[in-house]
Amino acid sequence: MLTSISSGRATLSFRVLRAVAPLCVIAALPGCALDAVNPGPIRAEALNSPTALSSLVNGTGRDLSEALNWTSYTGGAVTREIFPGGSTGAFGISVQQQNGKLSDDDGGNWWNFSQRARWTAEDAVTRIKTVLGTASANNATLAQALVWAGYSNRHLGENFCQGVINGGAPGPHTVYFERAEANFTEAITVATAVNNINLVRAATAGRASVRLLRNNTVGAATDAAAVPSTYAYQMPYYQTELDQNNRIFWASANQPYRAHTVWNTYIETHRRATRDPRVPFDSSLTILVGDAAVGTLGRVRWYIQTKYPTLSSPINLSTGWEMRLIEAEVKLVASDLAGALTSINGRRIALSLAPVTAANLTEGWAALKRERGIELWLEGRRLGDLRRWDALSRPGALDSKEEIPGRDLCFATPRSEKETNINFIPK
Repeated sequence: MLTSISSGRATLSFRVLRAVAPLCVIAALPGCALDAVNPGPIRAEALNSPTALSSLVNGTGRDLSEALNWTSYTGGAVTREIFPGGSTGAFGISVQQQNGKLSDDDGGNWWNFSQRARWTAEDAVTRIKTVLGTASANNATLAQALVWAGYSNRHLGENFCQGVINGGAPGPHTVYFERAEANFTEAITVATAVNNINLVRAATAGRASVRLLRNNTVGAATDAAAVPSTYAYQMPYYQTELDQNNRIFWASANQPYRAHTVWNTYIETHRRATRDPRVPFDSSLTILVGDAAVGTLGRVRWYIQTKYPTLSSPINLSTGWEMRLIEAEVKLVASDLAGALTSINGRRIALSLAPVTAANLTEGWAALKRERGIELWLEGRRLGDLRRWDALSRPGALDSKEEIPGRDLCFATPRSEKETNINFIPK
């Protein structure tokens, strides 16, 4: 698999795809060797083969899954989608993160994985076009690479404070949204050419979300309307090895960690009041508290999220129900309160939940913010929402349990990038 270092500076290596051995076992193929030898670094030109392209694109998806694994968990702690359960080390929530801080000395894993996902996806796009030439315009592998590039760029823009591309100078985080929209637009064109409806919808839903992030409400609503409510495009996870496990599940599954809990969150309050199936959690009759003390609170009640009940539980990248909330937000921007409530309540009625009401636009915005928090719970999207609403001065209060005074709304560029990128000039 193609990998890169830091913000995407072009360092190449090749890793054995470790899923090969399990596939051999499942297929029970005669003469299938289960041992693998890592050939070490190879020349990038050796990857310029039509037979290598699908493997490269699969690798870019895996890179994004690893990035999403880290940011969705830590971001969920900072946005109070989950509450610290005790551990501050391996798979835990650090003291800084418990206090809502995402500082530049907190290690570079979030940044490195996220930048690697972007770089490998964009490099795969370039490589496919180089290898296939004009034939790439009618190629499903290119469409998939463009979709991964779009979601990787969206992921960076929603979660990180600054935009840094391939060792360049730091700029605004919105540069990632610009790249994501271009990726998704091209993906729609290519996927349409090969009649791949799933990728057309994945790219259209992704572009709708990015257009909303760029405050292009008309474009966002147009794209959202093209995606059915029942559609979902998900990032898969696997049980084969630790870095392919769903990190949110593993960190609170009591084997051995109980590092976070749903206790003392707005999610707990909402679930108890409504039994909303979108935000499930459970508890143990015998293990009542997390695995360590949490500041002055001591040991806190352990409620395990069950939205992701296994190591291989997927995480949504886009859904049709998110599209309905995009439509609702666009209507609120246009001061159409009744229309916004209709868009919000379509999902709630489908789940047999009481519809929300609002007497004015401020209450409508509060309802929209709450519904997005519920619908996109633990999907790595809340930081991006909180930051853009703050930047645009959108009205409507958050739940008091969601607030952390002085909280950071994005991951800082790590010191490792600042110290190795010669174009980085701190402000």
